[in-house]
Amino acid sequence: MALTNVLLISQIAGYVVALILSLCIFVPISLHQYEFKGHCLLFSTGIWRETDGQFAVQWASAAYCHYTSFVGLQLLVTSIIQIYGLSMLMYKDEDSSFLSAFIDVVVSIVTTIITLVNAIIITLGFMTWCGCMTKRFPSCEQAAGNDIDKADGIDTSGFHIELGVAQFGAWSSLSIWVGLSVFAVLKLLRYHQLENMKVSMYRERQRLIGANDNSTSVQEIS
Repeated sequence: MALTNVLLISQIAGYVVALILSLCIFVPISLHQYEFKGHCLLFSTGIWRETDGQFAVQWASAAYCHYTSFVGLQLLVTSIIQIYGLSMLMYKDEDSSFLSAFIDVVVSIVTTIITLVNAIIITLGFMTWCGCMTKRFPSCEQAAGNDIDKADGIDTSGFHIELGVAQFGAWSSLSIWVGLSVFAVLKLLRYHQLENMKVSMYRERQRLIGANDNSTSVQEIS
């Protein structure tokens, strides 16, 4: 199998995995915000009241959850577009152009950076919330399902699983997009080598034509 086909198949497989992992980010975060009445637990803090045992939450900006949801959706859309485009190339037995390969490199690198930021936000934000939960419960997991904030009417039954899945999806997506960036760079380097070969062959052909013309001129003079 040619190197081009190997890279193409590897890219398609990577984008399929990236699509699945994007759902592991977007769906849990969306469910979490629905259950928390639009609030976002990422980086949220508070104090435990001794009078009624409730957690007086100082909610952090919902932009943290909005950003993670946006990244998950962006990864989903990008993966679908790339899968479709590469599948069409494979179906038509064609190869992408140098320009499209360059765009793939830029998109992959930018997406990798965005995904890294997303993974860090989810991890640090969740750790901040769990740090508050462990002041009352033995573990963050045991806090799930308890009536800790009646004032806001939040449903805590699934927050630990939802944020855990989102965290897994974010870091796994990062590893996949790093791999996709490597594939995109390899394809771009291959195109660069082919362009150099074409230029070298063109110059050699011109040199040979020039040499033949000179030989012909010498023979005619003789």
